[in-house]
Amino acid sequence: MVTGAGSGIGRAVALELLRAGWSVALAGRREETLRETAALAAAAASGPPGAAAPALCVRADVAVPDDVAALFAAVRDRFGRLDLLFNNAGTFGPGGVPFEELPYDAWRHVVDTNLHGAFLCAQEAYRQMKEQDPRGGRIINNGSVSAHVPRPHSVAYTATKHALTGLTKSLSLDGRPHRIAVSQIDIGNAATDMTERMRSGILQANGELAVEPVMDVADVARTVRHMAELPLEANVQFATVVATAMPYIGRG
Repeated sequence: MVTGAGSGIGRAVALELLRAGWSVALAGRREETLRETAALAAAAASGPPGAAAPALCVRADVAVPDDVAALFAAVRDRFGRLDLLFNNAGTFGPGGVPFEELPYDAWRHVVDTNLHGAFLCAQEAYRQMKEQDPRGGRIINNGSVSAHVPRPHSVAYTATKHALTGLTKSLSLDGRPHRIAVSQIDIGNAATDMTERMRSGILQANGELAVEPVMDVADVARTVRHMAELPLEANVQFATVVATAMPYIGRG
C-alpha cells in the first residue's frame, strides 16, 4: 500500500513498485489523481494491449480513522494480505508564515495528516501483519531531512517529522516479535510539485532567498523499492536521500 499515491513521491514509488511486479493499493484523498497514477502504470506495463496493472485505488483521508479502517479492509478483501506499507501521505502546510502568526487550524491540519495519519495507517498495518499467515511485513515511513534540521517558518512540518522518527523507532522495536520491519526514509529536495519553489528561490536560515538543487524523484522511488525488497531479516533502519548539492550538510 502507498498512501498519498496520487502525486509526487507517492506516485513515483507506486509506479516503481508496480513496474517491479508488486500488487499495489493506491490511497489518497482524490480518487481522480489515484486513477491517473493507475493509468500511468497501465500504460507503461508490458503485456497485451489494454492489460491493467494490478493496482487498487481507494479514496481515503489518512487523518480520518473510519477512512483508514475502510482502506485496510479493502486491501485485505482484494489481496488477502499486506506485505508493505509506504506511509507517505503528508503536507507541508502554509509556507512562509512566521511561528507567532501560524493559525491553530493550520497547525492541526499538518499534525493530523503527517503524524496522526501515519499512526493510524501504521496501526492498521501492524494489526494485519501480526495476524496474517505467513506473519510479518514491512512499514516504511516517509520522513524528511526536516526530521533532522528545520527550514525557517516550518514549525508544524518539522515537529511532525521529528515525531515520525520516534514513531519509527518505537514501532521497529515493538514489531520485532512479529516479523514486522519498520524503517524511515528521509528525503531532501526530490523534484515534485511540493518542491517547485526550490527552483525559484526559497528562504534560507540567513534570511536570503536561494535557488536549491533538486534530484529526480525516480531516484527516491528506487531507494524505497530497494528497502522494500529486502528479506524481513534485514532492514534499512534509516535512509537519507538528498540532492547532492542541496544546503543540508552545513545548513544554517
